[in-house]
Amino acid sequence: MHYRCLIVEDETELAEMTAEYFQMFEVSTQYVKSAEACFDFFKENTADIVLLDINLGDGSGFEVCKRLREEYDIPILFISARQSDDDVLIALSIGGDDYIKKPYSLSVLLAKVKVILKRLDHSGDTLYKEGSDNGVELSSDGGEDIKDGSERLIMDPDTMSAILDGNRIPLKAKEYALLDCLYKYADTIVKKEVLFDEVWGDTFFSDSTLNVHIRKLREKLEKDPNEPELIKTVWGTGYFLRLKHDDKDGTT
Repeated sequence: MHYRCLIVEDETELAEMTAEYFQMFEVSTQYVKSAEACFDFFKENTADIVLLDINLGDGSGFEVCKRLREEYDIPILFISARQSDDDVLIALSIGGDDYIKKPYSLSVLLAKVKVILKRLDHSGDTLYKEGSDNGVELSSDGGEDIKDGSERLIMDPDTMSAILDGNRIPLKAKEYALLDCLYKYADTIVKKEVLFDEVWGDTFFSDSTLNVHIRKLREKLEKDPNEPELIKTVWGTGYFLRLKHDDKDGTT
């Protein structure tokens, strides 16, 4: 059976309440209470998104995330009472798409889930047809080419991906939001405070969270992530997305 959302949470009351709330808004949801039950679920069912607690009775949500990432490329949102930056950093670095701290607002959590589900729904459409107006078409070998080479980078919100020099690069939700923010201010310095406000909203995250996401983007976009040419760091200030070919001082 297919569900829109799977909740992996060992607090039964919280799991039931969250699932029931999601169902009220027509987001089909199932919950399981252990790591093993999560793996059993995927043997017979599918889900579009996973909400994953860290502290499970029979294991760690971190290990669950690692195992799921070996087989599935689905959004994983950590939900945890653990507040340390180290936990956030680990969760994001092993493949988590977001980290939501308990206690959370059911309405805010549902809103986050719906945004991701909407993007997933769009990405399943047949979007790229010859003669379309989105500037991209499939080449004869199944790859993608830019019709108009004047733009080095194109952001595609429907598929939550970026097209860089003719190559499509799938991105996770926060990666897309971060790159899209940098793209909006391309070739100008974007302060960290602006990135936190526009990408993470009113939720506080540390510099380490931002650094992890910047690193992930560089690994996907740069020829050499250790010597970035596209996403430049302005030490002590922020970042900028370099689309023009001139360089700027004080950046790496």
